[in-house]
Amino acid sequence: MGLTPDQAANAVERNDCPKCEAPAGSPCRTRGGKTATKYHTARFILVPALREELDVPVPEDRGPGRPWKPGPPAPSLPTAPAAKPIRIGYARCSTAQQELASQLTALEPVCKRIFSEKISTRIKNRPELEKALKLAYDIKEAAPDQEVILTVHELKRLARSAAELMTLSGQLQAAGVQLELLTGPLTGIYDPNGMGAMFFAVLAVAAQLDRNYIREKTLEGQQAAAAKGNHGGRPKVIDEDMLTFAQALKDKGVPVPEIAKKITIKTGKNAGRHPSVASLYRPFPDAEPDKHG
Repeated sequence: MGLTPDQAANAVERNDCPKCEAPAGSPCRTRGGKTATKYHTARFILVPALREELDVPVPEDRGPGRPWKPGPPAPSLPTAPAAKPIRIGYARCSTAQQELASQLTALEPVCKRIFSEKISTRIKNRPELEKALKLAYDIKEAAPDQEVILTVHELKRLARSAAELMTLSGQLQAAGVQLELLTGPLTGIYDPNGMGAMFFAVLAVAAQLDRNYIREKTLEGQQAAAAKGNHGGRPKVIDEDMLTFAQALKDKGVPVPEIAKKITIKTGKNAGRHPSVASLYRPFPDAEPDKHG
C-alpha cells in the first residue's frame, strides 16, 4: 500500500461513503450514529492506492465508538491513475480425497482475499463461494470502473455441471466480474464478452462430458468385476468351504460359539485367527445368540 494508517484514513475520507453517506472529510458511521471502527468497503475501494487492501481502520483520533460528528472538508486531488485489478481467490476440495494446500499456494501470490472450503461439488450450497462472489459483486457495484477478477486454480472447483458453470458465467457477466483460471486449457483471464463466452461454454460442456465418462467407466468396471464374482468391499471372513463345514457342525447341534473355535480364517489381515461369533451368526439367521451365549 505504501501509506501510513493516518495517510490511508485521510485518503479514504476524501470521498463520500456510498454506504453510510458520511461526507468527505469525515469517518464512517454506524446505524446507531456512532463513529465506525473501520471504513466501509464501498468507500475505500474508491481510492486507487487502497483498492486491494479491503481493510482500513478508523484512527483513534476520529473517535471510534463515540458519537459521530462531521469532519473538516477534504482537499481536492488530481485524477488518480488506473488502479490494479482486485483479485478474489476461491479454492475448494472434497473433504475426503483432496487437499487445499496446492490451490492456496497458487492463489496466494496473486489474490488479496482468498475464500476456501472443504466441501463436495455434490453439495449445492457452498458458503465460501457465495462469500467470494458477494465481495466481488459489492466491489464492482461500489466502483464500476474497478477491474474485479474471481481467480480459481481450475475450472472444476467452481461447479458441478456444465449447466451450473454457464449459470455462474451469466452472473459474472451481468456483474462485470472477470474469471481467471490458473491451470487448464483456458488458463488466463476469461472475458465474459465476445469469443470468451463461446470458449467458456465449450470448456464447461467438455468438463461435464469428462465427469460423465469417468462415471461410466467406473460403473462398467464394477459390472465387469461383479460378473466375475467380485462385488467389491472388504473380503469375506468366512468363505464357502468354511461355511459348509460350519453348517455341518451346526446340523449336528454344535453351538455357534463352539463352531467359531473350530474354524480358522485363511486370508486377509486376520488370517490364522478364529472368526468372531458375530460373523458366524450372520450366515445362520435362525441361530439365537441368547441361547448359546
